[in-house]
Amino acid sequence: MYVLKHGIKRNPEKRWGLPDRIFFGHGACAILAGVFLKNPPFEGFYGERIVPAEDFAGNHIYVTNGVIAFDYHGYSCRRRLLEHHEKGWASHSPGWHCMITKVDFDLLDTIELNRRKILGPDQYLYDPVPRAFRFLQRLDHPKAAAKAHAIAARVDASS
Repeated sequence: MYVLKHGIKRNPEKRWGLPDRIFFGHGACAILAGVFLKNPPFEGFYGERIVPAEDFAGNHIYVTNGVIAFDYHGYSCRRRLLEHHEKGWASHSPGWHCMITKVDFDLLDTIELNRRKILGPDQYLYDPVPRAFRFLQRLDHPKAAAKAHAIAARVDASS
């Protein structure tokens, strides 16, 4: 799990200068998920949110069809994404736990995001929507999703 140096998220220039995966993995995950859902490469995807217990960090938003998920890592088995996230945060914050909720708000609406203590698209140094769109364009969605589905099938078969 990548940990940002102290103060980067509060410095608009340094935050914007992060590589895409780190930028979308540390605060702009809602923007990436919102852009994905605006023009989804597949049907059946919806947003989910990892909501840490009170006083814990680790909020995260991704899209899923219930089996595979997509976030700044790319496509993955949903179960593995959740295990990875929990393991990473629990290693830094003993007692860390969370709940998973379905997103029922517009992931590109600043007011809705701010209600949940998340920055909206107009609160970054520059507009992150085109950046998210370019990030998504670089992917071979069918190939990556098929690989994630195969992994999810193996994970389900072994449990």
